[in-house]
Amino acid sequence: MATRRKIAPCLWFDGNAEEAVAFYVTLFPDAEVTQVSHYGDGMSFPPAGTALLVEFTLFGQRFQALNGGPEFPFSEAISLSIDCKDMSEVNHYWDALTGEGGEESQCGWCKDKFGVSWQVVPAGLGTLLSDPDEGRRARAVQAMMTMRKLDLDVMRRAADGQD
Repeated sequence: MATRRKIAPCLWFDGNAEEAVAFYVTLFPDAEVTQVSHYGDGMSFPPAGTALLVEFTLFGQRFQALNGGPEFPFSEAISLSIDCKDMSEVNHYWDALTGEGGEESQCGWCKDKFGVSWQVVPAGLGTLLSDPDEGRRARAVQAMMTMRKLDLDVMRRAADGQD
């Protein structure tokens, strides 16, 4: 069993934490719900029996999903970044996260149908964006700025002046 990490991101939902977590654990291969606590009688927010806190893991990282109410909606100020091994994996996560009410943004960022922001990052992006050749790097960034879902092959061709 993995060592329990001291820090776990807590995502604040407006009553749909269980639905969101169910979506995430089906989307990611190494994911599971580890514990669910529920609101009891006489508590101020949703009906008794509604999930209060859902604890889950994605690739060994512990998360918490809190049904806290409408006071604090998600924003792009924080996002979850997915390192993808290839374009097939980029497509898998991008399509799932932007489908059924999700939203595409720019430069590999999107929101899922619950409002959580994600970055879908192809392997090799960091290397390309830190290329020591300033011209290559600038052309790669310029290409990236026109994209929603990132395509590293297109960015590499642009970096090489083959656009």
